[in-house]
Amino acid sequence: MSTQPLARRAAGAALAVFLFTACSPQSSTAAAQSAEPAQGTAAATAAAPPVVTPAAAGQGLALPDFAGLVERFGPAVVNVSIVGKREAPAAPGMSPDDPLYEFFRRFGMPGIPGGGQRGNRPPARGEGSGFIVSADGYILTNAHVVNDAAEVTVRMTDRREYTAKVVGLDQRTDVAVLKIEATQLPVVRIGNPAKLRPGQWVVAIGSPFGFDNSVTAGIVSATARDLPGGDSNYVPFIQTDVAVNPGNSGGPLFNLDGEVVGINSQIYSRTGGYMGLSFAIPIDLASDIKDQLVRTGRVSRGRIGVSIQEVNAQFAESFGLERPRGALVGSVESGGPADKGGVKAGDIILSVNGRPVERSAELPTIIAAVRPGADATLEVWRERSIRKLTVRVAELKEESEKVAATPDKPADADRLGLVVRELSADEQRSAETTGSIYVERVDGPAEEAGVRPGDIILGVNGRSVKALKDLREAVAKAGKTVALLVQREGVQIFLPIRAGG
Repeated sequence: MSTQPLARRAAGAALAVFLFTACSPQSSTAAAQSAEPAQGTAAATAAAPPVVTPAAAGQGLALPDFAGLVERFGPAVVNVSIVGKREAPAAPGMSPDDPLYEFFRRFGMPGIPGGGQRGNRPPARGEGSGFIVSADGYILTNAHVVNDAAEVTVRMTDRREYTAKVVGLDQRTDVAVLKIEATQLPVVRIGNPAKLRPGQWVVAIGSPFGFDNSVTAGIVSATARDLPGGDSNYVPFIQTDVAVNPGNSGGPLFNLDGEVVGINSQIYSRTGGYMGLSFAIPIDLASDIKDQLVRTGRVSRGRIGVSIQEVNAQFAESFGLERPRGALVGSVESGGPADKGGVKAGDIILSVNGRPVERSAELPTIIAAVRPGADATLEVWRERSIRKLTVRVAELKEESEKVAATPDKPADADRLGLVVRELSADEQRSAETTGSIYVERVDGPAEEAGVRPGDIILGVNGRSVKALKDLREAVAKAGKTVALLVQREGVQIFLPIRAGG
């Protein structure tokens, strides 16, 4: 499903407004010092008393006191620091397809500081936040915090540190799951974001600019807020005025009962810093993503094959609708689920399985939550009357990642620095390849040669490889240099690798 592009208009000479994952990992080069972490208790049970009490403030007025909430659940909030992969400097103005590109990348050229095989740029470093959701070490954070991370370290409030494994991440919802090897850890309680109302108090705990376990508070400004651009139309964001800054990304948003209702993710800003508008991912959506990533290593979501746009007052009047609501279908994918179910361009989708669609941005979220293969009942407005249609929901295939990475049974070809696995028949058809060996991770000689995660290995030294056994044998027989044939984005290329010992 796709939505029509959104555009913003600015009056006069107003500054442009940017959507940031500005609570994103903060560069380690910033001159920030860590605050002394607060001490706290272990995880509370669900039967615990309220964690926020009113505090006197003036003549008969009372404001909430968040100290109990922070003391009880602060220990379950962690600092997440990452070390990114090394980046090789590129030759200015030279295309990677140029025959001399690889030579200059390896051995340097005039005008490239630190050029050469050993002159890679230092790896990027950053910080974010996260929170523990199970006593055996599962942690939720933002995908943009740990995306492309080579090393992930989790630091507790008592200054214990753990190396974390990225179990999986989902770019469309900006949710990632980490795992550390530990037991009896403090955990948060999960709440119901559907109960949130604008005006209610909420609290954020995180590591803005590296200041561990910093607490900020505010109110819910709006719920089910859609944001323009990218993949954000799969998330009905919680909008707050809680102060969120670089390093807060991935941290929890609490209600007054001490329950996590969201993951702090994005801000609107003209400067890159907090300006009173912050957005959190509802925790029920994030929990569903976490369960799928832990169970299967990937996220499955539904699609029906339509493009949609907002129903404004003019459209409502034109189509005879009593008020603006629903999602106007602009086009229907030929042969897709909606087409087979009888949906037509010009229909206005009013509900899905009884759930009303007030705004067009709500439809992708609702459809994505339907299990692929299940039937969905649509109420559509057509020719000034309501009709019911049944559509069998299909699975949304990622355009940029037709083969989903999975932690299941990887095989390590250590001489080359590759972690690979075999593709299933369905994955081969989806990726339109005759190859069967998929590159999960890359390190060492293979990374230096330009092999990328997602490449599909077709051959070694001119010999076709169809299985992991073939790859191991070919690598074992190869000399110091291995010519690897890979398929990348539909194109076959050879990459010379100087194999390790």
